[in-house]
Amino acid sequence: MDILLSNTSDKPIYEQISSQVRSQIISGVLAAGERLPSIRALADGLGVSVITTKRAYSDLEAEGLIATVQGKGTFVAETSNELLREQRMRHVEQLVGRAANEAAELGLSRAELHDMVDLMAPSGLK
Repeated sequence: MDILLSNTSDKPIYEQISSQVRSQIISGVLAAGERLPSIRALADGLGVSVITTKRAYSDLEAEGLIATVQGKGTFVAETSNELLREQRMRHVEQLVGRAANEAAELGLSRAELHDMVDLMAPSGLK
């Protein structure tokens, strides 16, 4: 599991961790049932406190993306297809929202942004 942290980011470290793990689950990099590092191992590997990684895992568990099995470890949850689709949609909405805000800051019109999305969308996109 690859996680890169930034000390200069406005985002707290626990949010950086949970955001990157969430993205890896949603994109399929981390598969359902895959074992995650323990809270302590992740903290040691990232050079952060156990409290920080515990908060990140707690948030992900509350979202239903990971599950902790007492005595066995923490795993990517066996999420339903609908939950994964919802998570993917939320992720894409955030990306599109950031792109739309940046386009507005650059003075692009809604029609220009729409045309750019149409041009850049993969041909297999429905």
